[in-house]
Amino acid sequence: MPVQATPHVLYGAPHSLYTGKARCYLRNQGIAYIERPTSHPDFVSRIAPALGRAIIPVLETPEGEIVQDTIDIIDHFERKGSTRPVYPGTPLQCVVAVIIEYFGGQAMLKHAMHYRWSYLAEQQDFLRHAFVSGSGNAVADKVMARMQSYLPMLGVTNDTVPLIERAFETVLDTLDAHFAVMPYLFGARPSIADYGLIAPLFAHLGRDPVPAAIMKIRAPRVYRWVERMNAPGLDTVEYPASEPAFVAGDAIPASLEPFLSCIAEDIFPELDDKLAFFDQWITEQAPGDGAPVTDKPHRRRLGVVQTHYRGVPIEVGAEPYLLYVLQRAADTMAILNEEAAQRVWAELKRLGLERAVPAGRDYRVARENNIEVWRFD
Repeated sequence: MPVQATPHVLYGAPHSLYTGKARCYLRNQGIAYIERPTSHPDFVSRIAPALGRAIIPVLETPEGEIVQDTIDIIDHFERKGSTRPVYPGTPLQCVVAVIIEYFGGQAMLKHAMHYRWSYLAEQQDFLRHAFVSGSGNAVADKVMARMQSYLPMLGVTNDTVPLIERAFETVLDTLDAHFAVMPYLFGARPSIADYGLIAPLFAHLGRDPVPAAIMKIRAPRVYRWVERMNAPGLDTVEYPASEPAFVAGDAIPASLEPFLSCIAEDIFPELDDKLAFFDQWITEQAPGDGAPVTDKPHRRRLGVVQTHYRGVPIEVGAEPYLLYVLQRAADTMAILNEEAAQRVWAELKRLGLERAVPAGRDYRVARENNIEVWRFD
């Protein structure tokens, strides 16, 4: 992809989980951009009103197109053609990559938000500097308080904190072992899985002092991967023999499988229960085709789900956006012939991840004018 002479504008913040995902993609792909905070006059006067909500990241193209959401930002450039496409061209790798992206951007909100806000006293100066820099002094305290208030609806409680911290350590340990073998999750170039995972592992867990110190001490290769993902191009000096490609033959690297086991333990049964909630909600509410998924653009949750995290009862919010993430895995499965589909399903079952593919539903979440809407077959 040629470097854009006139830069795109990325509205975001250094400490923003999803901005980090979009920023890494732009840097790795050599796309010229400038970054502006939400306090910038253009965001206040033009971007937020056009979206109907104040949300980041947002990309404004040189042509004036506004693209919100990291998936949409990445796909905007992928459709134009990329020198290093991020979606593996083989079905098993593509499906697993999307599941990892979901884990990073959705399930790991527990880990990211816990370490940011449960350890506020230990890192308050760092966080306040970040939020003042991004939002301005006048609103920083309000934004920080609002973010802290999200913990219960993410399932972060006194009972789950020890389990979340143990899970984070397992994530670090299994990824550190994998990065001893290869520089990225599926080989020697980043996939959509890497971009999904960098979201929590950079902005929160790789920058905030408490979790970043744990990462540096316990998993130095993971921290190095965080650096690599934020570098322009492919920063793979430790792997001199690697070629910038995904692992051949639609194979899942053996070194990645312990990490995938950790994902399965972390996301179920919560994901099962959220999908069941959506099925019931669609049946009972019968929304029209094209109807917004919630009554207001800034409202993300449809309701509350009673479920469990690693055996402990929790109450969590159910956001239809997770379907927008995972339905790309179902779309990949839907176009396979029977033999290929059976092979992929068998591998997913072996890995304990088959229930993460929301197949067989007659509804989906689409995005129109940067707002999630319901679509029906």
